[in-house]
Amino acid sequence: MTVLRTATAGLALLLAAACTAPTPPRSQASTEASTVCAPPQRPPGAETATTVDVIEQAYFCILGNYYSGATLDARSLLTAGFIALTQELNRNGRDLPEATMPALTGDRKADWTAFEAVYRKTVDQVPDLRDKLAVVTLEAIVAALGDNHARWTHDTKRHPDHYDGDGYGLGLEANVNGPQVDGNPGVALPPLFVTAVQGGAAQAAGVRPGDIIESINGSAPFIDGKSTPAIAALYPRYPEARPVQLRLLRQSTGRRWRVTLKPGLFQRDLAALQVVQSKLLDDGIAYVRVRGFAPDAADRAFKAISRLRTGRTLTGVVLDLRGNGGGSPTEAIRLVSAFVHGKVTAYVCTVDGTCASMRTDDTVELLDLPLVVLTDRSCASACEHVSSAVKDLRIGQVVGTRTAGVISGPAQAYLLSNNTTLGFPARHHLGPNREVIDRIGVPPDHHVPLTPEDAAAGRDPALAKAMTLLQK
Repeated sequence: MTVLRTATAGLALLLAAACTAPTPPRSQASTEASTVCAPPQRPPGAETATTVDVIEQAYFCILGNYYSGATLDARSLLTAGFIALTQELNRNGRDLPEATMPALTGDRKADWTAFEAVYRKTVDQVPDLRDKLAVVTLEAIVAALGDNHARWTHDTKRHPDHYDGDGYGLGLEANVNGPQVDGNPGVALPPLFVTAVQGGAAQAAGVRPGDIIESINGSAPFIDGKSTPAIAALYPRYPEARPVQLRLLRQSTGRRWRVTLKPGLFQRDLAALQVVQSKLLDDGIAYVRVRGFAPDAADRAFKAISRLRTGRTLTGVVLDLRGNGGGSPTEAIRLVSAFVHGKVTAYVCTVDGTCASMRTDDTVELLDLPLVVLTDRSCASACEHVSSAVKDLRIGQVVGTRTAGVISGPAQAYLLSNNTTLGFPARHHLGPNREVIDRIGVPPDHHVPLTPEDAAAGRDPALAKAMTLLQK
C-alpha cells in the first residue's frame, strides 16, 4: 500500500508487478496517446532514458488516475518540477537565463504546453545534463503529491556481490526507522537509540541495542523535540557509500564515543528474513510475528497457529506486527478474518467521498481465540489496516505505540514508456469507523513504549503487557 522510501516494503510488494508494451514515440502516436498509462501486465524491458515525453506521460497519468487527481491543482506539480530543474542547474554551475517559470493559468493542457516549451529550450542548452534534469524534475513532480504511497521506481540497482538475504547499510536499526523518516517524520520521538544490531559495520564497531545516538555526522537527530533530516543517514541504500559518523552514549556505563560506519553488504540473520515466526509462550499463548504482508502471509500465520495448537489447548494469540511495513491488502483482510466475520475492515474512497467497503473474507476459518496485537511506529500501510480493524471492531486489544500513519491508500502501479513504474493510490484509505488513519496512525489501547534501558537489557515490555492481558 512511503517519492519516499517508504514505506516501505509494503509499497514494493504492490509495485513489483509486470508491464504493458511501452507507449509509441511521439512520431508514431498522438500526443493524447503518448500520455496514457496503464497497469503493468508483464515484466518490463530494459529501462531507457527519462525524457520530457516520459515526464508528460507521468503528469497526465497522475491527473487522470490519482485519487484526488480530479481536484488537484496541477500547477503545484509543474512548479515543483521546475524548482527541481533550476536547483539542479545551479548545483552544476550551469544556470541559464531561459530557465524562467512560465505563467500558468490552471488549464492543465495549456500549462503543460507552456512548461514543456521552456523545459525543452532550457535542457537543449545543457545536453550533458539532459538525463539528470529529467530525473530530478519527475521525482519532484511525484514528491509534490505529498503522498506516502506515491513513488516513481527507476534506476534500481543492487550491489554486484549481493546474495539473497543480504542487507545493505550500516547494520543497525533505530527506534526511528527508514520508512518512518520518509513517510511521517513528525511522529518520531527522542531519544534516538539503537534497537537492533543486524551485522555489518555496526556489529564490527561494537554498537549495542540501547546505545543512544546523540549526533549523526555532527548534526543532532532532534531539535526542540522534532526529528531532523540527519536521521535519514542511518539508512543508506546502494549505491550510497558515504561513511556515517555517530556520537553514541551508553547509559549503563556513561561512556561517550564516536564511531564511523561505512555502508556495505552484510549477512542478515535468517530468522529476520522469515515472513512469519511463531513460538509457544507460557499458559498456552501462541506468539506469531508477521514481518510483512507477502502474498501468502495470512496462510503462513494460520499454519503456524495450527501447529502450535496441535496436541494442546491455546488460550490466546499475540500477533506481533512491530516493524511490519505493509504489503498486500488482501492478506491483511484475510488475517483479520480469522478473528471476525461479516464486518467491514476498511473503506477506500474517491475525492468526492464515494467509498467502497473492504469486507472480511468469511471463507477463512475463525480461530475463536482472544487476541492482542503489538504495534509500533514501524507498523505501516497494510499493517495499519489490520491494527485499525482489530481496534475498531473490538476483536482484540492493541498494545505498544501508535502506528506510523503511512496509509494513504493501496498503491496502483502504472507503466511509463521508458519501462519505469509510477505508483500511487487510486483510492484513499479510511478505517472501519470511516476515520482517517493516514498521518495520524492507530493509537494503542495500552501505550507501552520501548525505552533505551529496555533495549539494552533485552526486555520486551509490550509483550509482557500482552501476556498479562491474555492471562486475566
